[in-house]
Amino acid sequence: MNTAEILDRLIAFPTVSSDSNLDLISWIEGYLADLGVESRLTHNAGDGTGDGDGSSKANLWATVGPLDREGGIVLSGHTDVVPVTGQDWTGDPFTAEIRDGRLYGRGASDMKGFIAAVLAKAPAWAKADLKTPLHFAFSFDEEVGCFGVRHLIADIVENLPRPRAVIIGEPTNMKLVNAHKGNHSFWIDVTGAPGHSSQPDKGVNAIFAAAEIIGFVQGLQEECRAAPSRTAFDPPFTTFNVGVIEGGAANNIIPGWCRFPVEIRAVPEDDPLAIRHRIESFIRDEVEPKMKAVMPESGIALEERADVPPLAPGDHCAAEALIRELTGSNETLAVAFATEGGLFQRAGMDAVIFGPGDIEQAHQPDEFIALDQLAACDTFLDALGEWAAR
Repeated sequence: MNTAEILDRLIAFPTVSSDSNLDLISWIEGYLADLGVESRLTHNAGDGTGDGDGSSKANLWATVGPLDREGGIVLSGHTDVVPVTGQDWTGDPFTAEIRDGRLYGRGASDMKGFIAAVLAKAPAWAKADLKTPLHFAFSFDEEVGCFGVRHLIADIVENLPRPRAVIIGEPTNMKLVNAHKGNHSFWIDVTGAPGHSSQPDKGVNAIFAAAEIIGFVQGLQEECRAAPSRTAFDPPFTTFNVGVIEGGAANNIIPGWCRFPVEIRAVPEDDPLAIRHRIESFIRDEVEPKMKAVMPESGIALEERADVPPLAPGDHCAAEALIRELTGSNETLAVAFATEGGLFQRAGMDAVIFGPGDIEQAHQPDEFIALDQLAACDTFLDALGEWAAR
């Protein structure tokens, strides 16, 4: 099968992060087994503790070439996709369709296109006498916090030959990305004291308290926006978001609860934990004392949602040098979205982002990948296979 045919098969698996990815993983495992390539699986806990929900899921690791040799190249991609609920698709999101030079379907760009291209090259690589191993690393739950790949990285560190470089095939239009922002997010739960809205002094309005915190977060955003920056990111500063808020019971009842997430997308030179500490200090010093003066049982709790470290440019990055050698490109970019790159880097493995498709298509209705992007990825992987055979 060629890349588009394999991508058609992968899109047909509705691997939304809230559901299992085992059917897709099983298909890939069987596909590779037919080529004589064994797969190694690492699983989630399956109990809802930090791995999305309670669904059973697995990462897949496979090696083409010498199995026990260090210095291999990891081709990393995530198998999960974001939901399609509430989106206006012109066709079935989980049935691939080609028209006007584009292949449509959920995950086409983000990022089953890269996985399909890698798998399409596996038959040729399996027949070749590779001197440098090429590793496939396909993970789960990237979209909800890069939870799955943490199990896979731990397995590499503890049990497998150390790779030389990691190429993460997120959509970059086949341009080299050597830096991305981190993503630290957490829930804030406000517990107030309900009462009749005509007597506000006898209750604790949880939504008012939440509004104070959100206002403080907005102030941090303006502070970061005004600070001088030399980064190549767009925008070139740490950003914040409060994407949803819920709470209260009725218009004439003082709301006794409120819940919302705070997201911090930090540039590498900013410490998201230090920023979070400023938010926590504001809560403890400014917001909670006023609440507890009315109702001692009221209060505010924080619960971590995700912590994905940034990817920082390296002085002598083996992954970056390899991409430059194979493509002849001297351009590097920085992106605002987060990947597993920072986790690989934290574990001592050089990583870059380099893959087909446009990030503007990620998470969108009628998501697509241009066929010429898949062709460009095929060409690059051909060059990588020739390099690995030297």
